[in-house]
Amino acid sequence: MPSQTTRLEPRAVAAELVNWFAQHARDYPWRRTSDPYAILVSEVMLQQTQIVTVLERGFYARWMERFPDFQTLAGAREDEVLKAWEGLGYYRRARNLQRLAREVMDVHAGVFPREPAAILALPGVGPYTAGAVASFAFGLAEPIVDGNIARVLSRLHDDATPVDSTAGTKVLWERSRALVEVTYNPRALNSALMELGQTHCTPTRPACDLCPVRAYCRAKEPEALPVKQARQEITPVTERVIFLRNEEGVLLEQETGKRRTGLWKLPALPAEHEDAPPPVLLRMQYGITRYKVTLWVHEAHEKSGNWPGTHRFISSDELESTPMPAPYRKVLRHLLEGGEFRLSA
Repeated sequence: MPSQTTRLEPRAVAAELVNWFAQHARDYPWRRTSDPYAILVSEVMLQQTQIVTVLERGFYARWMERFPDFQTLAGAREDEVLKAWEGLGYYRRARNLQRLAREVMDVHAGVFPREPAAILALPGVGPYTAGAVASFAFGLAEPIVDGNIARVLSRLHDDATPVDSTAGTKVLWERSRALVEVTYNPRALNSALMELGQTHCTPTRPACDLCPVRAYCRAKEPEALPVKQARQEITPVTERVIFLRNEEGVLLEQETGKRRTGLWKLPALPAEHEDAPPPVLLRMQYGITRYKVTLWVHEAHEKSGNWPGTHRFISSDELESTPMPAPYRKVLRHLLEGGEFRLSA
């Protein structure tokens, strides 16, 4: 448990963090550059996705190779963008990234704006992303607050105000700004706050003895902070789909809902078969946001029919390049690999 021995003075805290980061910073590709595009891509990918997934599974490297700049991304087809994003989920992020690239090309003559207000006005950009790009790419004294920083600041001030409440959010941004505005190196300061939360000021068993600002920390019970409001309950959802394959390929349906518009999936079980569904080929479960989905894949009754315009047969050669949600990709690969169709949890 840390014990406060020194007055919590923003300039001193900021200096300690910057000095610590200079010695202990981890090496990430986006930390080797000040290119706003490369930094923006990393920040968008890391929303709702862990660093280990983005790096070790190659998502960031593949994206930067395929779409190295705003111009390339702006000119790409949407299905190419969605395919490159496949496996990261939350596909709205990819669409917003392309919309942003097109606005940079059309409105800003291909040059990413430096002014924080102009960055914040870009499609899909919120306060965190705007502050991150402004500070990491341009060295501007703009604050950021993510989950790691919220935990560090809550403990540093021993503040039990729920971090996801209006009052909690407001004070976190104020405290982050108080630190970044008194440092000579906003890029390092913001990176240090995140790094500290990732490495030492962790949710459980924080390494307080190694913390560079332990002398300033007021937390009496670090693991009790931060406090969050009551979590939403997980809602169970059932999806029933059909698997139909013929000489033309596999029948897929293009989604039109807000969440996964443009992606392809196995078609929904026709309404007339819901009361007496056909045999089950496979069952799996997956989670998304606050939902736990049980996906049932049924054998199709019809081998041909008048399918809606959202449906089409996609050949085996096209399947791998067709963008689809990761759970459906997993199911489809299992079904097409031959062998037994079996139920799986």
